Amino acid sequence: MAKSKIVEANKKIEKAVLNGYSKIEDAVVKKYEGIENVFVNAFLAEDGESVEEAKKRIRSSLDDGKEGMDENWIT
Repeated sequence: MAKSKIVEANKKIEKAVLNGYSKIEDAVVKKYEGIENVFVNAFLAEDGESVEEAKKRIRSSLDDGKEGMDENWIT
């Protein structure tokens, strides 16, 4: 009986910790993506090009080997 209560308590703690971590992770990723989009728009997008178009162009140029950058630097 006592072991069962401990197991239940541990499961509740585990669920709360994982839920909290997930919320923090989602917030950090969302904020990073926003900063990334602002950077791409300000420094990498060409005139009249959207952020998504700029990212696509950069990815394709990295795939073609035209750039000397690490291909993992942009998502």
